[in-house]
Amino acid sequence: MVEIAVRAAGVVLLRKSSRGPKLLVVHRPRHKDWSLPKGKLDKGEHVVTAAVRECDEETGIIPILGPHLGRQAYPVMGRPKIVDYWVATVGTDQGFTPDSEIDEIRWVTPEQARGLLSYKRDYQMVRRGLAMPPTSPLVLLRHTSAMKRADFKGKNDAQRPLSGKGRSQAKDLVPILRAFALDRIHSSDATRCMQTVQPYASRDRVSIEQELLFSEAAFAEKPKAAVRRITTLADSTHRLCVCSHRPVLPSLLKPFAAEAKRRDQHLFKEPLPPGGMVVVHRRITRRGWDFVACERIEV
Repeated sequence: MVEIAVRAAGVVLLRKSSRGPKLLVVHRPRHKDWSLPKGKLDKGEHVVTAAVRECDEETGIIPILGPHLGRQAYPVMGRPKIVDYWVATVGTDQGFTPDSEIDEIRWVTPEQARGLLSYKRDYQMVRRGLAMPPTSPLVLLRHTSAMKRADFKGKNDAQRPLSGKGRSQAKDLVPILRAFALDRIHSSDATRCMQTVQPYASRDRVSIEQELLFSEAAFAEKPKAAVRRITTLADSTHRLCVCSHRPVLPSLLKPFAAEAKRRDQHLFKEPLPPGGMVVVHRRITRRGWDFVACERIEV
């Protein structure tokens, strides 16, 4: 019988100081160790949401996620455990409250962390986080599940709405999108795309800018113009979400796939499922943007 792995998520939480970067470590009295903020997924919880929640619960800090750093895999009491980590910065600091799980937190230098952290695997993750430059996310999102075309009685397919499942998926997207602190939303003007991003826009009071070129009909007529538009958006320093359609997204993703490292190419090959996204982490420079990392997220 194959043991089901325990899933967990955490962060390498960094902040700037006058003497260089510092990172947050936590002390667990029950285990008598120092580690990174992390914890198990709740039932049905998405791993991205869990990384944010666990950091908040353990440290009082709601983090803003940057690139995914990778996974740790190791046995715990004979059962495999898999922990996903993201590099992160401080979003909101609500204040630390010690308890039986975490009784102390410390901001330390990388050198101090090397001597303090109880596990070599944690410091290896810290080194990955420190190697990441500051980035800004660009989320390319496929709308969630829509009413079937055969069931839609309207004359204009752009007005076809989300299904009940799609509306639930759109709500589930909110904490995932919030994890990246997105401050601009650009969407196809199709009803199903607008309905997908509306719950997040309403929750964080972010306006939605309609992009006609990212609709199926306009893209079919002007595909090159749509690609030019996405590359223009990529030069922005804003933390962006772009919502579009399955037939359109492969072309919108091409400029980023071309820049991706070989190990990341597979993230662009398969069509995104409803509510799926590719998060491109860009370093913004005076010349435009540089590709740093990407990740694929599905609900």
